Amino acid sequence: MFGQRLVLILEHPSKLPALESLARSEGADVLFAPDGAEGLKVACNHEVDLVLAAADVPGMDGLQVLKKLRDLDHRRYVPVVIVLDGQDPAQKLEALRLGADDVIARPWDEQEVRARIARALLAKQRFDEVLEESARLHRLSVTDGLTSIYNHRYFQDRLREEFRRAQRYDDPLALLLLDLDHFKDINEAHGHEVGDEVLRDLATALRKSVRETDIVARYGGEEFAILLPKTHLAGALTVAERVWREVGALRLGPGQKLRITASLGVSGYPARSVISADRLLRTADEALYRAKHEGRNKICLYQQTPLPSDPASTARAG
Repeated sequence: MFGQRLVLILEHPSKLPALESLARSEGADVLFAPDGAEGLKVACNHEVDLVLAAADVPGMDGLQVLKKLRDLDHRRYVPVVIVLDGQDPAQKLEALRLGADDVIARPWDEQEVRARIARALLAKQRFDEVLEESARLHRLSVTDGLTSIYNHRYFQDRLREEFRRAQRYDDPLALLLLDLDHFKDINEAHGHEVGDEVLRDLATALRKSVRETDIVARYGGEEFAILLPKTHLAGALTVAERVWREVGALRLGPGQKLRITASLGVSGYPARSVISADRLLRTADEALYRAKHEGRNKICLYQQTPLPSDPASTARAG
């Protein structure tokens, strides 16, 4: 029990002194609550490893506390042991039916109680380990192995999710596609190891250039996608120029002497031609293609009928 935190929900510690002294003797941090409502609050607002709740605590009793804890977010598991002030088969059955991890009742044997509490704490430890491993595997499934930013699959899922949200709440949504210029030349001149380093450093720079709520992903090869929720085109162009400047300022590779440039395509919703997530992606890709076709190292905004001579179609060139 050493170093673990327990919540003891009793009308008064002196009512069951043996239980409290047992918990403290094992080195546990014991938080006391005199009634069920306070105990529930403590259990929800602190990282706790075990709740010991008396069935006859005033107000919200221990069984009600148990039910409310089990109705909360199931990703956060807190073991609950119900304490009975005597042998009551009906109360014990009800506690187990509501999801109690164990039930202890007077008269009790100290060693037995110690073992039951230890078992509940072990269950909490194992649950936390499984949860942590599940989170690790999820991170791996949505992360690009080279750059440690989101991967193509995750980007596609979020693109559709954010587009549905934008349609539902009438919010703007913008998308930037970025492609490194002449990346093949970098690999041929300096080797793939340097090329990988360039991609990793670029991904880091992109994450630093946007908000935490924006989604930065490796779309494929040397191409990256930046999804900007609740962002109008004017704001997206501001982000695009900031990213373009950051890329141009990077010094990479051996001796930090390698410089890179990038082409960017920008599109947004709402727009007459953007009626789906696929169209948002397609139009951003068309804008990116135009930026590359017009000489690279520039930002292009998608237009319904692009005119090469129209200065409004491009942000500043590099």
